[in-house]
Amino acid sequence: MTKSKNKLSTDQRSKFLLLGSIIALSIAFSPYLFYLYEIFPNGRVWENSYFTYESNYYEDVMTAAWTYLGKIVPLFLLFIWFFTCKHWWYHAILVPISMYSYQLVISIYQDVYLKINPMDTNQLIYLAPFFIVILSVVYLIRIKIFDRVYGIDLSEIDETDVSVFSPISESDRREVKSFQEEEQYWEPAEEDYYTQL
Repeated sequence: MTKSKNKLSTDQRSKFLLLGSIIALSIAFSPYLFYLYEIFPNGRVWENSYFTYESNYYEDVMTAAWTYLGKIVPLFLLFIWFFTCKHWWYHAILVPISMYSYQLVISIYQDVYLKINPMDTNQLIYLAPFFIVILSVVYLIRIKIFDRVYGIDLSEIDETDVSVFSPISESDRREVKSFQEEEQYWEPAEEDYYTQL
């Protein structure tokens, strides 16, 4: 049974090592991926045996490829970061991923349909709801983690009426005041204190 456990852990280690090596190589070759735009021809039309591509907006196939790869390579690296990140805030990486995805779609749309889209100039307005949702999710995850790490129960905080400016809560202050107002409240006399010494 021990041999099977060791074999299983060795197989898992080799899979992780292989996956890590592939990720490291793809990150190392990302500049070469970007410079692939240099293999595309100059000119408005690119014809090959599979399809014909015409660059309407950029009027040059190499410029269009440079634009697309300028969005695809960072998007590729951000996806690697998102799927390999082990930190609690990794959902925040979705914000730049959405921005680069949006820019890539708009640049392809402009080149294919030769339309200058007003959505390109006001992209932050269109992406703001997505940003707000992602940042809200990240903040809620942060609250849950702090709750687990420090043992803070948020319902108890609401019940205690903790004030930022006072070291004692309002409920404790009311309890002390009610205790002082009771008739049985006894304060030792100074004479009794000195006689006990």
